[in-house]
Amino acid sequence: MGKVNKAIVAFSGGKDSTVALYLTKEKYGIELEAVMIDHGFMAREAIENAKRICEYLDVPLTILRYDYSDIFREALLKAKSPCKKCSSRTMEKLRKYGLEKGVKYIITGHELPFAHHPYRIMSGEIIQIRLLSLMSEEERFKILEKLPFKFPELAGYTTNCLVLGPALNRYYKKHGYSFETGRIAALVRYGLIDTEKALKKVSKPEIQEEVEREIVRKLGLREKLNMIQV
Repeated sequence: MGKVNKAIVAFSGGKDSTVALYLTKEKYGIELEAVMIDHGFMAREAIENAKRICEYLDVPLTILRYDYSDIFREALLKAKSPCKKCSSRTMEKLRKYGLEKGVKYIITGHELPFAHHPYRIMSGEIIQIRLLSLMSEEERFKILEKLPFKFPELAGYTTNCLVLGPALNRYYKKHGYSFETGRIAALVRYGLIDTEKALKKVSKPEIQEEVEREIVRKLGLREKLNMIQV
């Protein structure tokens, strides 16, 4: 981070990217821009959090809107995780945005178990820095307590995405466990989260039926899902 003088923070309005934004601004004093990729299914609370936090920290916020419906339709139809494809597409859009702006560094709120290194070099010499590598959940929550961050009531572990709950639910019905089990287990092994919290995170999500129906309706999947036996 000592080499970084200007950066983009990948800001979803969720708890982890909020901590990353805070550290970039307050600990490292880097010139930055918070960039949110709104894939069409961001929770209203996440967008409100993003605006509130950026105003509080005096950080410019840019919201780029795209449609990731293809990723989410596939995930629900095939009862699988949408997260990897969603993250990959988002990072590519941020990479291109960084190139346009002449910014070399993209800082994210990923922890180390998402990958093997705390940074990676992307095409065009853009460097992604996973700022929260090996930072415990307890440490993150201490930072969040300082900020006007409001936890939304969303299904699953998410604090920003409306699709994750329904996707977890369908995966759980098909396989009997969460597609987040491997990642959460890695967090336990690294000592970044205790077992009790980990078990809660991988339990079957409780989803309000009206929320799931609205997601299914918005994706145009009602008839197709009715035909699929999970």
